[in-house]
Amino acid sequence: MARRGRISDKMKIRKSVLPRKRALAGVILALAFSGIGAGADELPNPFFAMDTGTQDATHNTPAEQVALVKEVGFAGVGPIYHNAAELQQWLVALDQNRLKMFALYLELRLDDVPASLASVKEAAAALRGRDTLLWLYVTDKRGTPFDPNDDAVAVQALREISGYAKDAGLRVALYPHTGLFVQRVEDAVRLAEKVNRKDLGVTFNLCHWLMVDGKDLAASLKAAQPYLFCVTINGADAGGTSWKELIQPLDSGTYDVSQVLRLLRRMKYTGPIGLQHYGIGGDARDNLAHSMEGWKRLSGAK
Repeated sequence: MARRGRISDKMKIRKSVLPRKRALAGVILALAFSGIGAGADELPNPFFAMDTGTQDATHNTPAEQVALVKEVGFAGVGPIYHNAAELQQWLVALDQNRLKMFALYLELRLDDVPASLASVKEAAAALRGRDTLLWLYVTDKRGTPFDPNDDAVAVQALREISGYAKDAGLRVALYPHTGLFVQRVEDAVRLAEKVNRKDLGVTFNLCHWLMVDGKDLAASLKAAQPYLFCVTINGADAGGTSWKELIQPLDSGTYDVSQVLRLLRRMKYTGPIGLQHYGIGGDARDNLAHSMEGWKRLSGAK
């Protein structure tokens, strides 16, 4: 999932299963939020769509994906960085539609730091003054993953990137990803503490947390709280072990996503919340519409 590309039609969810999951998810949302949102204001967090869910056969270019995101009601996008030319296409489309790029997904390779730094520096320059997060997933192909002995290399590179961000008026958010050097939110916090820069923080990704941890949500969010710049959510099945179970539209699945938002509200977290749709497949408009319906229930909008 680190290199998020085109979504394959081979990963479509069975249509016969989705209605039942959505019906059950609706009951869970109604019961859970009856105790959370009663009398509460709508969540203040902007809700954006990662480009894992904005692309399909009829929504391919940045302009087409941005138009879809606006139609469905999202505040903006969080795409992957491929090159400077495509980034400009995203920015032009977003400006024309008065939407925002909340985060740009970039790789930091500890086995090839110079190449990574060049890409990040190029992206940061293009994003100057846009209040976009440089969203870093960290890989290391030199040896055993998650080796704390490699922290020194990561910290040095992250301090360099923090400098690029500061010069461009941006911030950096580490993106925990299953199977990579930074795979747990606690790994991201460990590095953020060592880097010790105000403009470098972490992301809490629900699907990856469920895959690699899934035990004590409150403890993980508490650990992330001092550095929390971004959160991503999606529908999921409680106890799921595959991505099809752990990444679903937000109105589907048996996992109670409202508990994540309840804890964020208590933490007074007002930053962006992104929608993860990796691997769902099918019609992007339909999928995004279902997730927006789930978001409206969860956020207290209806």
